[in-house]
Amino acid sequence: MTYIPKPIDTSEISLTPELQELTEEMARNVHEVWSQTRINDGWTYGPERNDAQKKHPCLVPYDELPESEKEYDRNTSQETLKLILKLGFEINRKGFNFPELHATYFLRKILHGESDNY
Repeated sequence: MTYIPKPIDTSEISLTPELQELTEEMARNVHEVWSQTRINDGWTYGPERNDAQKKHPCLVPYDELPESEKEYDRNTSQETLKLILKLGFEINRKGFNFPELHATYFLRKILHGESDNY
């Protein structure tokens, strides 16, 4: 039996400039996670990939990767963001909507002598 990948079509989804920036940060983190997993499994840097010796040329910082490898990580990140949007989720920078968790809330309380031992 031949495996035929069937990813969800996200071609109609476009990313805002902010999400394009997020794509690059995600790509960097994808590489960091991959690298950490490899290192934890006993892999080290080698100028050529050698599975028997657990050597890999991409065990370098993201900025030192060849552009083709960065593009692979960017594509993974971009498609993940597009899928999240296609499935109806929203992505925003605000994070928590609880005012008591924001730094300005804490600063106001401290400045007004209401620190509650933060």
